Amino acid sequence: MRSSLPPATFYLVLTYVLLSAMPFYPLLLGLPVTRPLQVLGVEVIAWIAAWALFKRPAWFHPLLLPAFLALPTELYLYTYYGQGISTHHLGIMAETSPLEAMEFLGSKAWLLVAVLLGVLAWWASCWRAAWKTRQLDWNDSSRWVVLGVLGLAVAVFAYEKKVGVAPEPKPAAATAARVHLAAAAKPAASATVSASATTWTAPRLPGWAKLPVELDAFARSWPFGLVARGVDFYKERRYLADLNRRSAAFRFDARQGDPANAPDVLVMVLGESARYDRWSINGYTRETNPLLAKEENLVPLQDLITSVSATRLSVPVIISRKPAMQSLKDGFTEKSFLTAFKEAGYKTFWLSNQISFGKFDTPVSVFAKEADTVEFLNLGGFTTRSNLDEVLFDPLARALDDPAPKKLIVLHTLGSHWNYAHRYPARFDKWTPSLRGVDKPVVTDDAIEPRMSNSYDNSILYTDWFLSQVIDKLRSPEKAAALMYVADHGQTLYDKSCDLAFHGHNTQYEFHVPAFVWYSDVYAALYPAKVEQLKRHRAARLSTENVFHTLVDLGDIRYPGERLEWSIASAQWKRHKRYVDSYGWTDYDNARMRGDCREVIDKGTPLPRR
Repeated sequence: MRSSLPPATFYLVLTYVLLSAMPFYPLLLGLPVTRPLQVLGVEVIAWIAAWALFKRPAWFHPLLLPAFLALPTELYLYTYYGQGISTHHLGIMAETSPLEAMEFLGSKAWLLVAVLLGVLAWWASCWRAAWKTRQLDWNDSSRWVVLGVLGLAVAVFAYEKKVGVAPEPKPAAATAARVHLAAAAKPAASATVSASATTWTAPRLPGWAKLPVELDAFARSWPFGLVARGVDFYKERRYLADLNRRSAAFRFDARQGDPANAPDVLVMVLGESARYDRWSINGYTRETNPLLAKEENLVPLQDLITSVSATRLSVPVIISRKPAMQSLKDGFTEKSFLTAFKEAGYKTFWLSNQISFGKFDTPVSVFAKEADTVEFLNLGGFTTRSNLDEVLFDPLARALDDPAPKKLIVLHTLGSHWNYAHRYPARFDKWTPSLRGVDKPVVTDDAIEPRMSNSYDNSILYTDWFLSQVIDKLRSPEKAAALMYVADHGQTLYDKSCDLAFHGHNTQYEFHVPAFVWYSDVYAALYPAKVEQLKRHRAARLSTENVFHTLVDLGDIRYPGERLEWSIASAQWKRHKRYVDSYGWTDYDNARMRGDCREVIDKGTPLPRR
């Protein structure tokens, strides 16, 4: 029997089916697919739209080349990291030079070349088949009907985006009560309504007319959904470029205080989701810091708070002079301490186990890009398959071996980001039962608290080991080195009767963060006065606003308008008011801690957010 489709036509259709099956590949790995039927429906509509617009595959097949080229990457990311291509991955690809890619891939580079050549051959053979067959041409009048329906759908979608969708109607009784209350509160409202009634506004789209398609489902579809991901990446790049433009002309005019006696290496470690009272060097009963406790040259900072409990908002305050009460605003007109160190002659490195692009990450990466060398190493995001923080060791070693005489290195860690059990290897699963091996923890059930707490402490134990390893790499009888660690925010962990977990809840557990400074013996000999001031201020009331000034001072960098009264390495340090984002800007030192959640409540009136 002969096939009803010629070989070329069958080959082409099979190829397009395989491309469209990509969103369902996770099922083969035992991973869930969100709303699979909606994704499938979106794909069917997208194929019909492409066919209707172009009439025959030969004319739209060239547009599928990016999807063919992206297919191996999508398969790789799902296989090893449990997720598809995101704006973060596109950012890494866009900013990785061919030389860096070759160094990363090593002997696997030739395998990648072979795969790409194979994919190009596949794409070219499909294009040839598309030109060869005419069975898939859409020549009848139904094509114009479909184009009309598609045009109407696009118009409805555009209208929805422009004016919005009308809310669901409320019950009559509730509506009458609301009108009665409004009339009582505003007796003169009728005049206002009459005056504004002459201004016509387009009515909102009725709820029944809203298209039953979500953009997220389109973005997850293949192959056309890649367009949505590309658009998101473009928007992030434009947003990043805009933030860069705001501070492009900024300079500190920084210089080395004594060029003949400058520190060799300064390391800034940005922690993630670390809670002060879970570190044994801060008094916790469990020995979560057995290695750091042995460091003689380590100065724990006992009372340092972050102004806001979200990474994208807190990190800019840590690494720049951005005031705490501006942390909720996007962007900042100044650059970070990276630029101050660069102006003073340091080679700068930003080595990150977090991600570079996305709703929660771009405000941080805009500062990261000030560095001479930038490496984002986490392909897994915050998933179960994310890299452990030790992935930073190799790039750290390369940075330390760099011939530049003076270096500033920033390590942005994943720390204790949820899921805590995924942030450390099995050998650190000391306190059990933990969440290790639990596929899908029910995080809304506070009965999970013992396992959650144990897993969290295990992640701190791993952080202790990680930081100890970094310090060992800095320990040298010849190098004047110093390291500063500070966490971006803490965590609430269903404490006692508290029914809250994670962060963003205005609790003391999230604002009070662990921090310390370590220095080498050579550094202590070079700057005894700075070391003495660090020890003197270990119990001072500090905030993340002090970090920029302290790190720059540790590097003995001077610049016009410097504020040594904000540096704890300076005898000029002075206490300043500490505000946190808790029901407005609350004076942390004039607040009470309410209940087992220890919510920070201002004893006076919080300042309004602006």
